[in-house]
Amino acid sequence: MVQAYRTDTEDADAGPRHSSRFQALRHRLANDRSIWRRGILLALCSVLLTVVMVFHSDIPNAIGNTGSLIETFLPWFGLLVPVLLLLGLVRRSATALIALVLPVAVWLNLFGGLLFADKSGTGGNLTVATHNVNAGNPDPAGTAQQVAGSGADIVALQELPSGKVGAYEKALADHYPHHSVQGTVGLWSKYPVSDSKPVGIKLGWTRAMRATVTTPEGAVKVYVAHLPSVRVKLNAGFTANQRDDSADALGEAIADEPLERVVLLGDLNGTMNDRSLHAVTSQMRSTQGAAGDGFGFSWPASFPMARIDQIMVRGVEPLASWTLPATDSDHLPIAARVQW
Repeated sequence: MVQAYRTDTEDADAGPRHSSRFQALRHRLANDRSIWRRGILLALCSVLLTVVMVFHSDIPNAIGNTGSLIETFLPWFGLLVPVLLLLGLVRRSATALIALVLPVAVWLNLFGGLLFADKSGTGGNLTVATHNVNAGNPDPAGTAQQVAGSGADIVALQELPSGKVGAYEKALADHYPHHSVQGTVGLWSKYPVSDSKPVGIKLGWTRAMRATVTTPEGAVKVYVAHLPSVRVKLNAGFTANQRDDSADALGEAIADEPLERVVLLGDLNGTMNDRSLHAVTSQMRSTQGAAGDGFGFSWPASFPMARIDQIMVRGVEPLASWTLPATDSDHLPIAARVQW
């Protein structure tokens, strides 16, 4: 009886105790003006972060291609939220904490679907893979075998040095009886390859090609491209003019392609958010964006921060898209399943 009495008494006291704490907090929020005055600068930082994410496409490229640089790493701007949250807690600022609702809502709207939703489906009549193998790759045969192990019907490789093409051809011969190499890019296929040609992308040497692959379900035009690299320099910003010109040329070639079904495989040295790739991205769908699981970052392989390797389609339906295990390259290979 004594124990029961004590327990009942403690439970009865719990309600008023919690109620008094809530009332004290409410009283402090209503009357302690300092909790609202502190952290104004942090709140402004949250607003600025929100503005950058909402209006990233309006940030000009006139000075150092700043807009494209921000768009390339736009998903990572979400990491500023926990930093601002921690600072807001340290400052005990209600204003700073409430302001965080803005960037959190915008980031979730932009990238929540990629992070929390698995859009991949089953089936498909064609699996494709692409990989920038790195010209300095110390193990071409091993890298080729790893990519072939994905089971892809079509494999595209970029950054093929002329002296190592033979090693890749030998390693892939048993898996892919049909192939074509143009300059530093190549295409390997389980199905017949025809009409293989270089694609001019304003470089003076061949880093893009196209070919018709005849599958049991019909023909598909496959483009393989390796756009010029970009650099981030303190004195010049995001230097990408050559890449941008090549993207425009590639976009023109794809737009003029008469075949309805088109697949683009390659290292575009840019993300889908980068407006400078608009000539390509405006007319094709990213398999990762349509049917991928997560962000699918592919570069650098040691700590992927951006998806600059792309699989894009026109006239076919993406069903799944994913990254493959690391090889001896500085890029991760990526793969996708499609159907028509």
